[in-house]
Amino acid sequence: MKFSICNEIFRDWDLREIFRTARKTGYDAVEIAPFTLADSVEEISRAERARIRAMAAEEGIALSAIHWVLVKPEGLYINHPDRAIREKTSKYFIELVDFCADIGAKAIVVGSPNQRRVLENVSFEDARAWALETFRAAVGRAREREVTLCLEPLSAAETNFINTAREAIDFTRELDNPAFKIILDVKAMCSEGRPLPEIIRESKGYFAHFHANDRNLKGPGFGDVDFVPILRALKEVGYEGYVSVEVFEFEEGAEVIASRSLETLQRAWQEVLRQANTREANG
Repeated sequence: MKFSICNEIFRDWDLREIFRTARKTGYDAVEIAPFTLADSVEEISRAERARIRAMAAEEGIALSAIHWVLVKPEGLYINHPDRAIREKTSKYFIELVDFCADIGAKAIVVGSPNQRRVLENVSFEDARAWALETFRAAVGRAREREVTLCLEPLSAAETNFINTAREAIDFTRELDNPAFKIILDVKAMCSEGRPLPEIIRESKGYFAHFHANDRNLKGPGFGDVDFVPILRALKEVGYEGYVSVEVFEFEEGAEVIASRSLETLQRAWQEVLRQANTREANG
């Protein structure tokens, strides 16, 4: 199992120091929030992208994905009734694909609850059709650049558009492109009211990234979520991507969050392997 951590957890740390600390702690990769680097990825030059990629390699850390991709710049909206806004958003998704590929990452996490909420007096049918058109060109570009766009189902408390893994899978399948998948997130799955392993198994083949956190918005080990059945289900479905720590409460500090989260995940993974070995030994 490969483990990653999101860079905004480290707040205003230097990027090299984030890479170095993540690797020293035991992570395999870092996930980048572009807004921590610039207001727009268009402001990040080719040279700077190459520098980030080289820096990560020098520190022995991979770059797993990018996320929080529509926080900045302002004025982006996936399913807005204004065609000009949707076209602007569509073009920015293409820029995100190129940025992701240029730094050597492989996935783009699209959560952005405030940039996809179905507005008043807009039908869900129109919102869905507009969203598909917003993604279409970027998904094509993603396939060319060997990047996967991953739509994140989010709770109804966060948005009213795509709240479950089933809904996200149905939506992404409409573009029929292997570069358009979903991401599963522990916090978000908790809102579905179903066993998390069941959601993971049903989503086999349709998710390309995974966020590890707790229902309390903190990291693994800071709440009551049991990661053993979660990681067992990931193993059962043959998931080979990253399990990336993403949190929304930072009060414990970056180093404590990073170390305890990874310790919890590694301990759970070792238990999964122990159980598998026991079953194999017992026939």
